[in-house]
Amino acid sequence: MKLQMVDVIGQYKRMQGEIDAAMGAVLQSGMFIQGKEVGELERAVAAYLGVAHAVGCASGTDALQIAMMALGIGPGDEVITTPFTFVATAETIGILGAKPVYVDIDPRTFNIDPALVAGAITPRTKAIIPVHLYGQPADMEPLLGAARPRGIPVIEDAAQAMGAAYGGRKVCGLGTIGCISFFPSKNLGCFGDGGMVVTNDARLAESMRVIAAHGSRVRYYHDVLGLNSRLDTLQAAILSAKLPHLGEFNEARRRAAARYDELLAGLPVTTPFRAPGAEHIFHQYTLRAPRRDALAAFLKERGIPHAIYYPVPLHLQKAFAMAGGKKGDFPVTEKAAEEVISLPMHTELTEEHLQCITGAIREFYTKK
Repeated sequence: MKLQMVDVIGQYKRMQGEIDAAMGAVLQSGMFIQGKEVGELERAVAAYLGVAHAVGCASGTDALQIAMMALGIGPGDEVITTPFTFVATAETIGILGAKPVYVDIDPRTFNIDPALVAGAITPRTKAIIPVHLYGQPADMEPLLGAARPRGIPVIEDAAQAMGAAYGGRKVCGLGTIGCISFFPSKNLGCFGDGGMVVTNDARLAESMRVIAAHGSRVRYYHDVLGLNSRLDTLQAAILSAKLPHLGEFNEARRRAAARYDELLAGLPVTTPFRAPGAEHIFHQYTLRAPRRDALAAFLKERGIPHAIYYPVPLHLQKAFAMAGGKKGDFPVTEKAAEEVISLPMHTELTEEHLQCITGAIREFYTKK
């Protein structure tokens, strides 16, 4: 049996007619940059998320950078975020000359612990970036409660959480700006890189649109320093074909997660926590596992795909030495980095796949 960590080909084959037709229309038009499909996708995503404005860009990483540039974040500023996330969250802070200020995580959700955020705020704090990690929404109400009275913008890193909800509202529309990735493995993925920024603030939306287009409103007239960060038309067309199916994609992941829970019951692993009042969409299905590295080696021997997101917290990465982090600074994060392991998660998982994967885990813990 061929197992995939993410089965993008299986999903494509299931939707091949719709996707090929959408791509074919773009190929016939020749409008590969800023074709009408880009604007159509922006409007559709804004409607889906319940926000006023959506601006396509080249990647989820660019979305974070564009958001911070629109907010005027730069050298000497501080941005509060989590040390337990993909590098792009803090990488973009550093690229702009600002300093990432880390706050430890909740051990159950793996998201930033809102109880610790207020203590990290200083006069230099210019934004807070919670990450909806693995598809689990961060606890936004207390985060916003800490930020809003102080006038601090909240940028939601929703790269892994398109379609997740908190308090009955889709993530991305809860803070000041939401940042989305359409990387192929995401719950809503294109066939290359792609991203989007969303907001309810018309001024910020206009600023982000200008920044993403070389700082230009009118061709060859550049008002600010910007980026070459356009979402290309082919990717927009693919995403437009997939967006109406996002609900069923996420539901398939939730069903697979529930079945994983059942099949792993009784083993010494900790299955993913679902925060009350939130809708987890399982971009990853991530366990806490005793003897994690030995388990990973065992799964590799048996050809079972798995991944560790993330083995080295950001405060211990060489690239972020300027932030002054050292081992022991964020013990909850460091413990998670030693224990987490993610299992295959995608829309094409079958009962046979799930039985095979969990059977290998059961074998490891019962025979080792």
